[in-house]
Amino acid sequence: VIAFQNNYCDLNGLPLQLDGKVGPLTWGGLFGHTLKQSFDDSPLTREAIKIAHDEIGIKEDPPHSNCGPRIKEYLHSVGLPEPNSWCAALIYWCFEQAASKQNRVNPLVKTGGCLEHWHKNRIGEKLDAAHAIANPLLVKPGSIFIINRGAGKGHTGIVTGIFDDYLTTIEGNTNNQHSAEGEGVFQLQRRISTVNLGYIFYN
Repeated sequence: VIAFQNNYCDLNGLPLQLDGKVGPLTWGGLFGHTLKQSFDDSPLTREAIKIAHDEIGIKEDPPHSNCGPRIKEYLHSVGLPEPNSWCAALIYWCFEQAASKQNRVNPLVKTGGCLEHWHKNRIGEKLDAAHAIANPLLVKPGSIFIINRGAGKGHTGIVTGIFDDYLTTIEGNTNNQHSAEGEGVFQLQRRISTVNLGYIFYN
C-alpha cells in the first residue's frame, strides 16, 4: 500500500499520504471512485462541501505568508486583515457562500479563531472528541472538526467522509504533512484520534 501511495495520486491529482492504510483517498486512487458516504439531509453542508472542494489547490502568495488574493477574501469574510492564520476563515467563507446560495443566514460563528468558534457556538450540534473516537459513526460528513493545539491556538477543517477510524477532510492553511501553518487548501486524510476537541454540525 505504501509503495502505491508513493507512486500514485488521489482523484484530485494530489499526493497520497504514506500511511499504509487504504482509506477513502487511497481507495479512490486504486479503483477510480470513492466510497459512498451517507449524508444527513443538510443542503447547507452539502453545498459548503462542494464550495470547499472547488477551493482545493488555492495557495498562499508568497508561500508561508498567510497572504494572497484568495486568502485575503477568506480573512475579509470574518473581518480580519492579512496576514493572519486562515483555516477558520476558509470554513466560514465556504458556509457563507453556501448560505447565500440558499438565501439563508450563515449559522457559523463569525470568527477566525478555531477555539472561539467552539466556545461561542450556540446553534450547531456539538460532538466531543471522546465520543467520536469511541464511535466514529457519530461523525457526520459536513461536520467542522476543531483541534486544540494549546496556548490558545487551534486548527479546523470540514469533514467530507469517514472510513473506519479515518476522516477525509478539506482544510486551509495546511499542507500534505497536516501542518496547522501550511500554505494552501488541501484534501487530506487524518486519523480521527488527531481531533482532540470535537465537531460541530450545522443543519
